[in-house]
Amino acid sequence: MKKLFVVLAVIVAVVLLGCAQQPQGKEEVKAITIGVTDKITDLDPANAYDFYTWEVLNNVMGGLVRYKPGTTELELYLAESYEVQEDGLVYIFHLRKDLKFADGTPCKAQDVVRSIKRVMSIQGDPSWLVTDFVKDVEAVDDYTVKFTLKKPTSYFLALLATPPYFPVHPAYKENEIDTDQTAGGIGPYKIVEWKRDQELILETNPYFFGDKPKTERIVVRFYKDATTLRLAIEKGEIDIAWRTLTPIDIESLKANANLKVIEAPGGFIRYLVLNGNESTEYPTKDVNVRKAIAAAIDRNDIAERVYRGTVEALYSLVPIGMWSHIDVFKEKYGDGNIDLAKQYLQQAGYSEDNKLKLELWWTPTHYGDTEKDLAQVLKEQLEKTGMIEVELKSAEWSTYVDYARKGAMMASLFGWYPDYLDPDDYTTPFLKSTANNWLGYPYSDPEMDELLEKASTATDQQEREQLYKQVQEKLGEDAPIIPLIQGKLTIVAKKNIEGITLDPTMIFRYYLVYETS
Repeated sequence: MKKLFVVLAVIVAVVLLGCAQQPQGKEEVKAITIGVTDKITDLDPANAYDFYTWEVLNNVMGGLVRYKPGTTELELYLAESYEVQEDGLVYIFHLRKDLKFADGTPCKAQDVVRSIKRVMSIQGDPSWLVTDFVKDVEAVDDYTVKFTLKKPTSYFLALLATPPYFPVHPAYKENEIDTDQTAGGIGPYKIVEWKRDQELILETNPYFFGDKPKTERIVVRFYKDATTLRLAIEKGEIDIAWRTLTPIDIESLKANANLKVIEAPGGFIRYLVLNGNESTEYPTKDVNVRKAIAAAIDRNDIAERVYRGTVEALYSLVPIGMWSHIDVFKEKYGDGNIDLAKQYLQQAGYSEDNKLKLELWWTPTHYGDTEKDLAQVLKEQLEKTGMIEVELKSAEWSTYVDYARKGAMMASLFGWYPDYLDPDDYTTPFLKSTANNWLGYPYSDPEMDELLEKASTATDQQEREQLYKQVQEKLGEDAPIIPLIQGKLTIVAKKNIEGITLDPTMIFRYYLVYETS
């Protein structure tokens, strides 16, 4: 018995010694795991120009102003004050004095200027958001940034809230795209691990000037399709399923007692790009071909068959509910108007014996598993004319984007999420000849450029509204891009996950999410 006590005493002593040697006060890092089927393109705001990548950038970076979470109201962020001079041609911003990058490096006016000029120099996809408006940007002193604009711009503050204006760490390459750079900018989180198309891990930025994120660690896992994403949320492998589950999955998951489905109205739209660039050999450069395609498409059929009624038919690039919206494509073409489509095809020289050969491109994962169905339904609708033969082609998102930039697709499916909440953001990026390089310059028209220029500089909203209605009328007449549907956003989460806020900007702010006990 005495030996047993001795042995027990030794064991207890060893355990106590071990406990004494453990770090004191070290708490387990709280983490929330988000699953997506989407992909990150470039962790570089000089070239990133897709909704999901911008979402990530908005969690690890920020600009002089931002949209106040949960609203469409702009508020100061990295700047503490500003003034407008010379009738709207000059904006002067005064920075906060406590700005630091995620490694503790101070951020000053020179860093803001360097980052914006870097965007202008690299001329990546989103560079037009800077170069179309900013004549020059300079550091007046360490904490003062001065913008001189090319023209007064009524929505310049909204532009400043987009990633091309975010200051980035000096580690970013000076004059070339730094696709996988993880140094980030000034935001609530920092990137601690990045495995492309596999996993992204974010942790609280200890040098962030603002409120500490409600969850210390965010893990983003990238899934190959909606089926695996759904299984992951059902099995509890992830806490949140986001971008993108199928409508059928969402319906089913609503019945799961362990999960909740959060839906929000969305300003995101889907559309078909028809390459009308005159330098190509594509038949879509003929306006009658484009009009025929616009007439043959049946949006209500798409909404029901592909999306099970979870979206609305859309007849303009300006979304429903936004000022200046008109149903221009409904008025000009209707839905599934096969007779009208045949008339346009005949004018273009096609017949049942001489069919239009159309290549329709789609991408498998970026827009979710419904994309294949959308492409197939469009093929069926167009081939109902008896004069169109559609060949479906697909490519993964990174390749798809590259093809678009090179103008290598005849007809291609895309979606749009707002950069800034203004009709200009739903028109200029597609229709202005200096802004649609990200689509390979599929359309260029001097009259359209002039209309968009006038609309962007006018200060009276009634005047702007009339100009954007003219833009939409011309869009309907030239038909370079065919609007299809307007959707809404859906997130599925465990019951104990709170703080999920989807406002009209549609940016998911990870730093507001937390887990209750």
